[in-house]
Amino acid sequence: MLRTQQRTLKGDCSYTGIGIHTGQQVTVSFRPAPPDHGIVFVRTDLPDSPEVPASIKHVAPSSDNPRRTTLSHNGVKIYTVEHVLAALAGLGIDNARVELDADEPAEPTDGSCELFVNILSEAGIVEQDAPLQHLVITEPVTYDDGEVHISASPHDGFRLSFTIDYENPTIGTQYASFEINEKTFLEEIACSRTFALQSDVEEL
Repeated sequence: MLRTQQRTLKGDCSYTGIGIHTGQQVTVSFRPAPPDHGIVFVRTDLPDSPEVPASIKHVAPSSDNPRRTTLSHNGVKIYTVEHVLAALAGLGIDNARVELDADEPAEPTDGSCELFVNILSEAGIVEQDAPLQHLVITEPVTYDDGEVHISASPHDGFRLSFTIDYENPTIGTQYASFEINEKTFLEEIACSRTFALQSDVEEL
């Protein structure tokens, strides 16, 4: 059953760790936000604490950082936001301020987003007095870019199916499909881990 109301955090929570690419120590603080605020990153280490909304229009070109998702707004960048955003989305948190005192969130040491999920869950989640808008796919949509193919089709719910095909025999071809909801996210997806090949380490 689809949610009807927007949600935010019940209170503040934070985590201190090391950025996986930059190696900087950083404290990430999650704070409640009003309805229709969305997810907004705040660089508290810079003058006037500039904000970077987590919006598709602020995603930096993949050529800048091909192995991580970067947000950029008015010259301010936030690197490697995918695990933070996965935790917020998986828990159904629509509005939050994510404050950090460096340019990259601290990464949990196991390469998953489970630590962020636990921190956010402990803070608590509350419904807000504002309706939640849903994106509804009414006809098939496809996107192709080299070896990447993405398609979306109408479905009564939200199912993600993914195939990965690597020349490396340890990984090979793998397929997974999940009906996405808070239960499956918590039990099957949040604990999944990033991997890297030894040959990629120098580039990373």
